[in-house]
Amino acid sequence: MEGSDLAEGGTADSHPPGAARTRTVVPAGLASTLGELRRSGWESVPVHEELRRNAARRIAEGRALVDGVAGFEHSVLPQLEHALLAGHDVILLGERGQAKTRIARSLVSLLDEWMPAVAGSEMRDDPYRPISRQARDLVEAAGDDTPISWVNRSERFAEKLATPDTSIADLIGEVDPIKVAEGRYLSDELTMHFGLLPRANRGIFILNELPDLAERIQVGLLGILEERDVQIRGFAIRLAVDVMLVATANPEDYTNRGRIITPLKDRFGAQIRTHYPRDAVTELEIVRAEARPALAGAGVPRVEMPEFMAAVVAEISQLARQSPHLNQHSGVSVRMSIANYETLGAVALARALRLGETEAAPRVSDLQALSASMEGKVEIEALEEGREERILQGLVSSAVLSVYRSLVDPETVAAIPGSFEESTVVHAGDDLELSAYAEALEALEALQTPVMALARSENPAVVASAVELVLEGLHLTKRLNKEASGPRATYRGRLSR
Repeated sequence: MEGSDLAEGGTADSHPPGAARTRTVVPAGLASTLGELRRSGWESVPVHEELRRNAARRIAEGRALVDGVAGFEHSVLPQLEHALLAGHDVILLGERGQAKTRIARSLVSLLDEWMPAVAGSEMRDDPYRPISRQARDLVEAAGDDTPISWVNRSERFAEKLATPDTSIADLIGEVDPIKVAEGRYLSDELTMHFGLLPRANRGIFILNELPDLAERIQVGLLGILEERDVQIRGFAIRLAVDVMLVATANPEDYTNRGRIITPLKDRFGAQIRTHYPRDAVTELEIVRAEARPALAGAGVPRVEMPEFMAAVVAEISQLARQSPHLNQHSGVSVRMSIANYETLGAVALARALRLGETEAAPRVSDLQALSASMEGKVEIEALEEGREERILQGLVSSAVLSVYRSLVDPETVAAIPGSFEESTVVHAGDDLELSAYAEALEALEALQTPVMALARSENPAVVASAVELVLEGLHLTKRLNKEASGPRATYRGRLSR
């Protein structure tokens, strides 16, 4: 899904989406010693080759390379296919909320389900070619009796959010003073405490927000990407780490918060640019996949999100990404659409609970509540006193007008303005009971056809929502007057006083 990487960043113990957080049960019948492994015919391949092979199989089967993303089918995913088939390390470059981390985590599904390793090894050493001193000594001493453990692909994954205070010790490793105090020599490899990268051996390592990493620390990654080894504290210790490195970055970070040093960028095989949903349909698909379901249970009103109100939510974000009043370098994440969608559902639920109604649906009058879920997710250019609220309200009104024009047939509403007599008014508001909308619909016969065509439902809450959208659309097209006061609005004919 696009935009959702919904928690960009992570920690070293992060799991890919859907990965089990409990201990995975190893299937019976797998080799338990090095000798049994040799006799089974298992062959060792580098992690990039493993990913290439499994990606090729998935493509040949017509399956999606990664699951849970939308809107990238003809842009990002083809580039990702090419990078994987070429065996490249990858930088995913894009603004916040463009599913960069989600894509990176999803690559774990392209690893073999189970991988053998020297039992007890810190770095999941290849039984045929162990690289750590601990594993080498064990294999040398035990030979074919060396115990084997099996590692699930969900464990072949490490993730680090790069920060300016991230150190070489965090990523590569450091001398362990406790082991030195126990009597080992400083030059002894067994005194080392390995960092995240060596521990990600034979797996995928994700480094989020790479430009935030200090340049001197970025230099420490050069050996990983070119010579495929790490060196610790200048000692003659070289670890031929086998890892796929996936980094994420925001383009603005090159100038605003840091930069990726040129030698490091040069060593990544592919730089793939992500993007926001390019249409409201894709935006809405992502929102529905990611939004929390409405609260449900005995005694809880049922909340239904009308199609036209969901379309308004998606359209708000689409318009925000085109607005000259918003900082487009900062971006408008799909997280805003998701938060708006959830907020509208919550407003509708709260109203139904207060009024004792069993059905609920968001209305146009509920859109004023979106300021809480929007203000923290956009940056206003040249902010002035009160300007932020006006700009956001302008986006909401423009989205309502766009959806009204796309869904309501002008011929069906042509008679409505003329049906408003001198004293005719229709009240609307986020605290108004459903019965008030039913009465308005009965009093204004001209409203019935466009409202029911828009609602496509007999649900009284959805019908009430459709009434508000039609009235607001007529107001925005200057065919009805509107007087707003707090949570209430009153619609009347243009000639009415």
